[in-house]
Amino acid sequence: MMDFIGTANPLTRASRFTQVDEVKAFPYRGDTIVQNLNFFAAIVVFSLVMDMETPPHSVILNHQPCRAQHISRSWLESSNDRESFGLTCHRWLHIQNSSRRSLQFQCSFTQLNPTSLSRPSTTINTFHLYRLLCRFPQLQSLSLSGCIELPDSGLSLLLTYGLKLESLHLDFCYGITDHGFSFIAGGCPLLTIISLYRCNVTDIGLESLSQSCSTLKDVNLSFCSLISDHGIRALSQNSRHLRSVNISYCRNVTGVGFQGCSQTLAYLEADSCKLEPEGILAIVSGGGLEYLNISKLKSCIHGYVLTTIDVGFISKLRVLNFRLWTTIGDDAIAKIAEGCPLLEEWNLDYCFEIRISGWESIGSKCRNLERLHVNRCRNLSDQGLQALRDGCRRLRKLYLGRCRLISSISIEMFKYLRSDVQIMDEAT
Repeated sequence: MMDFIGTANPLTRASRFTQVDEVKAFPYRGDTIVQNLNFFAAIVVFSLVMDMETPPHSVILNHQPCRAQHISRSWLESSNDRESFGLTCHRWLHIQNSSRRSLQFQCSFTQLNPTSLSRPSTTINTFHLYRLLCRFPQLQSLSLSGCIELPDSGLSLLLTYGLKLESLHLDFCYGITDHGFSFIAGGCPLLTIISLYRCNVTDIGLESLSQSCSTLKDVNLSFCSLISDHGIRALSQNSRHLRSVNISYCRNVTGVGFQGCSQTLAYLEADSCKLEPEGILAIVSGGGLEYLNISKLKSCIHGYVLTTIDVGFISKLRVLNFRLWTTIGDDAIAKIAEGCPLLEEWNLDYCFEIRISGWESIGSKCRNLERLHVNRCRNLSDQGLQALRDGCRRLRKLYLGRCRLISSISIEMFKYLRSDVQIMDEAT
C-alpha cells in the first residue's frame, strides 16, 4: 500500500499512498465534514514531511517515531482515526506498533471475578502471545489477566521480550506455576508492579521473583492460597522498595514474615487473614504504613496486642480498617487514637467491645478524622455519640447504622449541631 522508494524530487514523485480498496476503511461514521477533512489532511501532511525527511533513493528503516508522526497526530482527533490511518499507511502502522507501551487482551476484564470468566472470549495461547510481543517490542505494561489456559511455556517469551516490562498482571492465570514465574524472574529485571490474584504461585516462585526483581513496588497476592510466611519474608527482605502489598484471603499467612520490612511499605491489604499478634506487630515494624486493612480477622486476636505497639511505628497511618474485629477494646482504641495523629478514616464496623472511654478517646485525640464507620457497634451509646460530635471537628462523614443504644433524639441533635457532617446508614 505504500511506496518506500525515494526519487530525486520529493515534491514530484508518486504519492506514498495507493487507493484505498474500500471506503469504509476510513472513519466515515456520520461525523462532521471537518473531521473527515482533518483525517485526509493528516495523510497529506504525513506524506509531505516524510518526503522531506527521507533522503532520495533510500528505504525507510528507522523504527523510532519521527517528526511527521507528531505533526499528523495533531490532525487526528480520535483513536479510531489513528487506527484507520495505520491501516492506510504502513509506515504509520509501524510507528504505532513501536510506540505502544501497554497491552491488554480482550479477556483481561476491567473488573475480574469468577463470574466474568464465564463470558465468551478468545483463548490466548503461546503463539498469540509471541506474535503480539514481536509486534509491540517496547511494551512496559502487559495484562494477561483472564488468560486462564495460558501455560508456563507462554511466559518463556518474557526472557526475550520482557526486558522493558515494568507492570505485569496475571490475575486468574490458573495455568501458571512456579516454573512460569522463573521466566518472569529471569526476563523482567525492571518489573515494579505485579498482580497475581488467584494464581498458583507458591513460596518458591515468590522467592525467585523477589530475588531477581529487586525493584518490585506493588504486589497483589490476594487469594494466593499457597503463599505462607516464608514467601512473605523473602518478598519483604529482598524487595526493599515495596510500596503496596495485598495478601487478602491468604489463609496461610500470619504476618510474621513482614518483620523488618522496608519503611517504604505504605499500603497493606490483609482482609480475612489468620494474623497472629506477632504478625500484626511485624506488619507495622517498618514504620511507614499509611493504609492498613486488617478487617475480618480469621483468628481470635484480642485487642491488647495493639497496646504493645511502639507508637512511632504507626504515626503515619491515615486510613485504618478494623471492621469485624469484635474483640478490640477501649485500651487498644485509646492507643491507636493517641499514636495516629494523621488518621483520616477509621472503620470500626462491628467492633462490639468499644465502650464510652474508647469513643471519648477518638473524640479527643483524632483531630484529623474525616470519615468514621461505626455500623452495628452495639456499645456505642448517646454519650459516646456526643463525644464524637463534640470532639472530631474535621469529621465530614459518619457511617452510622443499627446501633441499638443510640436514640433518635441523639441523632437529631447531632445533625443540628454538626450540620457539616453527613450521616449515612450501613447500606449507603
